[in-house]
Amino acid sequence: MTYRILIVDDSAFFRRQIKSIINQHPELEVVGEAAQGKEAIALSLKLKPDVITMDYEMPLMDGISAVKEIMQKSPTAILMFSSLTHSGAKVTLDALDAGALDFLPKGYENVSNPDSKLRVQLIEKILAVAKNYRRARPVGSSSAAKKPKPVSGTKPFINYGKTKPDLILLGTSTGGPVALQTILTELPASFPVPILMIQHMPGAFTGAFAERLNAKCKISIKEASDGDMIKPGQALLAPGGQQMMLSAKNKIRILAGDERLNYKPSVDITFGSAAKYYSSNLLAAVLTGMGSDGKEGARMLKDRGAHIWAQEGRTCVIDGMPSAIVRANLAENIVPLDEIAKRLVEICK
Repeated sequence: MTYRILIVDDSAFFRRQIKSIINQHPELEVVGEAAQGKEAIALSLKLKPDVITMDYEMPLMDGISAVKEIMQKSPTAILMFSSLTHSGAKVTLDALDAGALDFLPKGYENVSNPDSKLRVQLIEKILAVAKNYRRARPVGSSSAAKKPKPVSGTKPFINYGKTKPDLILLGTSTGGPVALQTILTELPASFPVPILMIQHMPGAFTGAFAERLNAKCKISIKEASDGDMIKPGQALLAPGGQQMMLSAKNKIRILAGDERLNYKPSVDITFGSAAKYYSSNLLAAVLTGMGSDGKEGARMLKDRGAHIWAQEGRTCVIDGMPSAIVRANLAENIVPLDEIAKRLVEICK
């Protein structure tokens, strides 16, 4: 099967470079190009592409406005190109709220370099969203796209006891910003259990994302810093480009991201460090995302008696990470996204 791609960018040079990269892959074909948002909307309706790559800064209509209208008229998998700056992070988060699925760093030198990681990331992300989008939309997206009906997990929910967990861990990647926002905005101000969040995201983005969550949520949320203490009713977000670990019960260590690791931050790293200081009274949930980061850390936690949840696959943008947990028989509960907050409140009373 060949997946059809629409490229939207006001730079003819960037469109040519992206088109060349995409058309080299046997499963991908660029079927159209647009230089601004209004043209992108018209072509999305005419061509019905499987994936759209979208720039933000364009004449006549910006990328976010185009995303909103496309998601209203003809919901499509959209990948945003973003500058790796604090302001670029805010724009990208707005685009994700509008219905875009994921983002890629934009740099002309990166896209023109044949050895650039961006080239590999571009193909990986296009293929992932193309293969998953038609059967999955993120529950809780603020776009006007039609949301899927709630689905049940593949087995009855297990309420594992009367004692609430001492700590909750949430690990996620593609689709994670919307998933985390969906969960955290539903938690009451009195929510008593501390939360650690690991979201695959660049360093320039996590601070802006934590600020956005804190403004929208009733509980306190901040980007984690070295030496932070884990507190009830507070959620800490792992800083991008680094690793978040526990150095002792209730204390956070932030370490430089090891270049040998694919993910910075890594769900496996944080889960594994938590396994050293917490045992049975811990809950870890693996949410939407590409790959299998979190599986080995979840195995370590499970061996210590911790409770492991996976987001139900049909409510994921990409169900790679949750399905890896399920296939490894690590998931005690498989929970649809729009039920996770309710279940957390129930077990944390």
